[in-house]
Amino acid sequence: MAPETPLLSMSGITKSFPGVRALDGVDLDVRAGEVHCLLGQNGAGKSTLIKVLAGAHQPDTGAIHWRGEPVTLRSPIAAMRLGIATIYQELDLVEHLSVAENVHLGHEPTSAGFVVRGKAARASTAALLRRLGHPEIDPGRLVGELSAAQQQIVSMARALSHDVRLIVMDEPSAALDPDEVDNLFRIVGDLTADDVAVVYISHRLEEIRRIGDRVTVLKDGRAVAGGLPAKSTPTREVVALMTGRNVEYVFPERPSSDPTGEPVLQVRGLARDGEFAPLDLEIRPGEIVGLAGLVGSGRSEVLETIYGARRPTTGQVLVDGRPLRPGSVRAAVRAGLGLAPEERKAQALLMLESVTRNVSVSSLSRFSRGGWIDRRAELGAARASTRELSLRPDNPAVPVRTLSGGNQQKAVLARWLLRGCRVLLLDEPTRGVDVGARAELYAVVRRLADEGLAVLLVSSEVPEVLGLADRVLVLREGRVVHTAPARELDEHRVLDLVMEGSPAS
Repeated sequence: MAPETPLLSMSGITKSFPGVRALDGVDLDVRAGEVHCLLGQNGAGKSTLIKVLAGAHQPDTGAIHWRGEPVTLRSPIAAMRLGIATIYQELDLVEHLSVAENVHLGHEPTSAGFVVRGKAARASTAALLRRLGHPEIDPGRLVGELSAAQQQIVSMARALSHDVRLIVMDEPSAALDPDEVDNLFRIVGDLTADDVAVVYISHRLEEIRRIGDRVTVLKDGRAVAGGLPAKSTPTREVVALMTGRNVEYVFPERPSSDPTGEPVLQVRGLARDGEFAPLDLEIRPGEIVGLAGLVGSGRSEVLETIYGARRPTTGQVLVDGRPLRPGSVRAAVRAGLGLAPEERKAQALLMLESVTRNVSVSSLSRFSRGGWIDRRAELGAARASTRELSLRPDNPAVPVRTLSGGNQQKAVLARWLLRGCRVLLLDEPTRGVDVGARAELYAVVRRLADEGLAVLLVSSEVPEVLGLADRVLVLREGRVVHTAPARELDEHRVLDLVMEGSPAS
């Protein structure tokens, strides 16, 4: 391969699905040893393009060249044999298999033509985990027992178990805390030093600046810019290319006065052994309270315990002064609590069902007539809720899996809006959501609060917590170390607290 020849070249790639042209003549070239960032809003075509590259989709037209030679990627196995590995945002690991079994799935170590199991597989897996900076992960442990961040490392180890020359990473930092992100970037640096190319997909533009070499921007299935220098291209230019308009990084204006009235949600001495220490908080109608902390600080566990998905060791949750039955989701929902979980695809959405059914699923009793569902009433109610949130497309009959990440999140919010919830629990509400859609979600949450909803927000992005919340609780190692109005905090202060803070007096 001549030095100037790209490692990978995709030209004129098109791909259509019924009623949708996902890719419309996309070009992409990737050089050996570079980090090529792929940007675009949800629905821009990024996922379809990487599935073509991974051999999971066949393009309708276009050409792919690998090391200067034309190739046809008829399957993921064919792509892997060439040296192309893909790590999807929704990890495709087998939870009931061990780490070592997942790493070597489909290409188990052999000796004299026989598959070698046990010690050899665990030893090679341990070596890969050490290379990735995670020797503490036990190769014999079941993947289902690992945290989301650890599962991400296992998925990377599986990719590296092949002789890869190009790795596609789809939102690899989404479930990682800052230290894990630093380790991820170290791994990427080691790979590119060995002339491995990385296609890096992220909605976090600050990561692109830090790690990227060049950028290709997709919009509406087209590459509107290719090969931009990642570090020197102005953010405004990148955002304008992604959205077709200039997007300001601003949050909705906060109310001029603090919320008044009796608390709608009260948490008294709530704790779970090994996860978070006794915690107290109150939220009034119209108030947004944020929980800031690193991954593993207990943020999500607090939300899930309030919601009844986890049973507390001690303490109680009260809505309108009435205590909820501990560990009961049904009691929480009946009292007016709604949860938008971090893993919305796995924990909140029925991906094969319509938007209508996803919105109505918590309110089906409203549409039941003699044991039958009144479909017309169900559709009308779902349409009213989705229109109130400007969900697109304006067709609640479409499968929810066809929506962008931002609109899937709106479908979850529309469910609780239809249910008439009084307390909304948001866990990483903009994870995997593009820049433009984030601004829309912020406006939706602020408007719901202005209409009297009480909101408890968890986010690993400190600017998001500070920009959206009225009041912030900072968690470190399961303990509240500081509580203050958001206007009195800044990002550096919060990061200092979550890293080295001492419990609040």
